[in-house]
Amino acid sequence: MDKIPLEVQGEDSTIRFRDCFSVRYLQSAALLCRLAFAIEQEYREAEEVPADPGLRHEVFILNSVLSSVAFLESAINELYADAADEAYIFADEKNEALLSLIGEKWKNAKNFDRAPVLTRYQKILTITGQPVFYEGDQAFANVRDLIEIRNYLMHYKREWVVVRDGRSPQKGEETTAHKFEKVLRKKFATNPLAAKNVPFFPDKCLGHGCAEWAIVNSIIFVDEFFRRLGLPVPYEGIRDELATR
Repeated sequence: MDKIPLEVQGEDSTIRFRDCFSVRYLQSAALLCRLAFAIEQEYREAEEVPADPGLRHEVFILNSVLSSVAFLESAINELYADAADEAYIFADEKNEALLSLIGEKWKNAKNFDRAPVLTRYQKILTITGQPVFYEGDQAFANVRDLIEIRNYLMHYKREWVVVRDGRSPQKGEETTAHKFEKVLRKKFATNPLAAKNVPFFPDKCLGHGCAEWAIVNSIIFVDEFFRRLGLPVPYEGIRDELATR
């Protein structure tokens, strides 16, 4: 459910809603990932990928990755908004008390929406007395890397990338793309549609493997966050719609 009726007011039966964009973004990420997978399956053995499916594949992957991080941001923002607005929808007494605590404690803090997204997750765990994610936690590290990819794509700056037939870049040649390669190369399957003599990032990196990794790890991270709080996740009812291939 991506839109929740909150209450009916007055004689004219005015209905107020609260949107749930975290669910929309997660559904979008999964759908785009599946569409990209279908294209990879169709053309993975082809000598050359036609321009139109090649473009569609790129669009699906880019937006699947971006939607995965939008899901991470929306999930924590919605939780905070419900707490701050005292919108305890479907909450039992225990959950209502937890949300009330979050709303009360964070009202004394400034600029919730300006804090880095992972800081927001960690802060709410601290407020509620739950253990925070350690820097070395695999789920935490993966979403941190995912957010770095999103930030690079959203705030992109052009740079020279030197390809040396698999050899390491020489001193002074290492770029953001090289740094991503060191971190990400073994985390997921590379894009089978990428040409041979192209950089790992973005060409070989941004394929179905990356999009699937982004979605799976985003869900793992948010699942664990809500488990620590003892709250239900907002997307529980649509898990069967989140296949990635």
